[in-house]
Amino acid sequence: MKKLVTTILLAAGILVAQAETVTTTNAAGVVKQEIKYPWDSSISAGLTLTSGNSDTLLTTAAIGTQRKTPVNEYTFGADMAYGKSDSVKNVETYHLLGQYNHLFSERAFGYLRTEFLRDTIADLRSRFTISPGAGYYFLKETNTTLAGEVGPGIIIRDQGGDHETFATLRIAERFEHKFAPGTRVWQSVELLPEVDKFQNYIINAELGAEAALSKSLSLRVVLSDCYNSEPAVGRKRNDVKIVSGIVYKF
Repeated sequence: MKKLVTTILLAAGILVAQAETVTTTNAAGVVKQEIKYPWDSSISAGLTLTSGNSDTLLTTAAIGTQRKTPVNEYTFGADMAYGKSDSVKNVETYHLLGQYNHLFSERAFGYLRTEFLRDTIADLRSRFTISPGAGYYFLKETNTTLAGEVGPGIIIRDQGGDHETFATLRIAERFEHKFAPGTRVWQSVELLPEVDKFQNYIINAELGAEAALSKSLSLRVVLSDCYNSEPAVGRKRNDVKIVSGIVYKF
């Protein structure tokens, strides 16, 4: 396991070490110049309240940012959800995500992905995943992208009072189509089976839509599904959430 961790960290170092420069030519000769690319960032929030026969509260919040250059792509995000029904907590999740892609050609890339999840209702104190790998854009157009990713990974999990670390594979795909600035749909699926115990696996799926309300504001609706084949004792395998909220872009 230590050898596998060392290999993953070495791969991460190789990816991050890549430079972000673009070569240009002028009358005096060749000049190497770094071109700046802006970060595309957003924050979102949602609130649902009911009162009467049942009193419920659900709050959601998320922040994300991404940056794309001709050779490097960065994605970072964090989100949380908290809810109660008749004063009993029924939702509490915290999620962090980071991914770095380095493009070796227009479509082929290497990546390093890290992810953290805490879900107290599912008795999941923490699940940390790190995965390097290779990806390819099957579609890469101005408004439409479809990418596939595959690679090894490690999951460090504290679930139901059990602490475990195991090696996994990661197979994933992501599709996105933009209809206009601020208006888009996307879909993603990720499979994480344990290497030496394929019946222990995790599937993360997401389907989302976003419609622009103004230049900086949009309405977002996301359906997410997390399937854990071996949940904590007394917990269900499937967790499905539908989250809607207002997004502010900056």
